[in-house]
Amino acid sequence: MQTKILKKYLNKNFWNNKTVLITGINGFIGGNLAKQLINLGAKIIGISNKKNKNKFLIYEGISNKIKFHNLDIKDFKKLSNTVNKYKIDICIHLAAQVDVTVAKYKPHETFESNIRGTYNLLEILRKHKYIRSIIMASSDKAYGEYNISDLPYKETYDLRPLYPYDVSKASGDMIAKSYASDLFKLPVIITRFANIYGPGQLNFTALIPDCILANEGYRKFIPRGNGKNKRDFLYVEDVCNLYMCLAYNLYKNKNLRGEIFNAGTKHGYSVDQIVKNICQINSNTILYKNIKKNFANKKLSGEIEHQFMNYQKLYKYFKWKPLYGLNDGLSKTIIWYKDFLKKYNYKMFIEKL
Repeated sequence: MQTKILKKYLNKNFWNNKTVLITGINGFIGGNLAKQLINLGAKIIGISNKKNKNKFLIYEGISNKIKFHNLDIKDFKKLSNTVNKYKIDICIHLAAQVDVTVAKYKPHETFESNIRGTYNLLEILRKHKYIRSIIMASSDKAYGEYNISDLPYKETYDLRPLYPYDVSKASGDMIAKSYASDLFKLPVIITRFANIYGPGQLNFTALIPDCILANEGYRKFIPRGNGKNKRDFLYVEDVCNLYMCLAYNLYKNKNLRGEIFNAGTKHGYSVDQIVKNICQINSNTILYKNIKKNFANKKLSGEIEHQFMNYQKLYKYFKWKPLYGLNDGLSKTIIWYKDFLKKYNYKMFIEKL
């Protein structure tokens, strides 16, 4: 059933020669999405605020198949000039300051990137006569803190963010809703997904890459609070399939504009459980015991304690659900990192990241 549904929107007849703009092409979601779309014949325009293409694009052999533009989406003039060089059919907006810890210390930078960058892009696309579908990446953190008994989040929940990253994403959502309204009728869908992991996640301070590298002996694991915070995790291939599903359906049906879709697995996993699962897959129980001893006795400050999502609305509209369970996704991710780090010296790679 799910394979039949996938075939509908992963259709080469649809994607072939479509011009797709991906902001945040150097991010690991952007890279994975570009890889899948290139395989379907799409023409990819990539925007990144980093001058060089990241190692994932090079490693996967797709860096020369992307029209790459180095610019900051906060720069309206440069962004406008770049976008208007092309007849863009579909845009996937992923560019953002995504690090929750960075947001706590650099709130202004986070607000500038995630709010100004978003309204710059949407204003430019409002006047772009070729655009048919815009998918905007928000976050589960836009909802703010809810009691664990109220989880998983539902699309009907009020947004009540408190911390800088969360506020920046909720603000971007409200701006997108305005552009999707009857006033402008811009074809935008807002996505709020769980934590995303998988091949190509080169932010090694993120939980799963950090733990995998600790298991491989490259670095010491960074403890996160008391290890009891719960998060939902989606494998990146599921996420890319979902972005393509939404882009395809919005392209075909403009009445979807302004819709919001959550995606997750409906399960919350503690930091401790994620670490335990990775160590078990690697048969490294000694490391797990050492990490467990180092968890602090206090919660993380400036972060939501528990978050997980459902996919009820997505299933109702499109029959979508995640293909990968947690351990299946973790196993594939671990294999990718092992192969990747055989090619790139870890210390040299970190310096160039």
